[in-house]
Amino acid sequence: MLNASIVLYNHSLSEITPLVECLRKSEQVSVIFLVDNSPHRNTDFEQLDVNYLHSGTNIGYGAAHNIAIRQTIEQNINYHLVVNPDISFDFEILQKISDFMDSNPEIGHVMPKVYYPSTEIQYLCKLLPTPFDLIFRRFLPPSWAKKRMEQFELRSSGYNQIMDVPYLSGCFMFLRTEALKKVGLFDERFFMYPEDIDLTRRIHRQFRTVFYPELSIIHHHARDSYLNLKMLWIHTTNMIRYFNKWGWIFDRERKIINKNTLNQFK
Repeated sequence: MLNASIVLYNHSLSEITPLVECLRKSEQVSVIFLVDNSPHRNTDFEQLDVNYLHSGTNIGYGAAHNIAIRQTIEQNINYHLVVNPDISFDFEILQKISDFMDSNPEIGHVMPKVYYPSTEIQYLCKLLPTPFDLIFRRFLPPSWAKKRMEQFELRSSGYNQIMDVPYLSGCFMFLRTEALKKVGLFDERFFMYPEDIDLTRRIHRQFRTVFYPELSIIHHHARDSYLNLKMLWIHTTNMIRYFNKWGWIFDRERKIINKNTLNQFK
């Protein structure tokens, strides 16, 4: 069994209903948590078959998911799915991922292959980032950092093989509850953006964090931090917090993990 959580911020009922209905089709799903960070409670969501929780203020992405994850741990549910509102998929993949993780208890986190609606692949399997990868490159012409970014996003893998990846996207995180008990939940110091890097990295230390391309989802992805200055500021300040935690230039663990990740493809 698994629980799932979706964090909302000024979303409408029509935006969320398709994802909730998809999750409800799966016999694997026990409780769906809608954690609403919007300024005002939206009673429309209460008509869905969900546990609707209004946080009262925008506490951040990771902190909101933690509210639901703590309940999953209390309920002794094996798995917890962190999923973005802008995701769509065939509900049958939830059973298949559960079976895959049941057969591989050393795995703590799985992400399937992710496509844009256009069927173009989203390159969401990444090495642990350096400051250049996530901050400084944003202010340089893309052509200057093209080769480095291709390595950072593991493009040489072809995205057609199961692989261990230290940084998997937070848009769809299929998490083993036992792993979360050992490594902790999302770090609530991060309001938005690096919380998925941080959590995947901590799980990767003690469990496998796996890209599973035999199954796929669609992510209607909007790169908000590239579109407005406020989101760019939030992205940058939270990345500074990430590197303050793990190290800017001197991060020996990052160097070892990234080397081991790349060695998979030799």
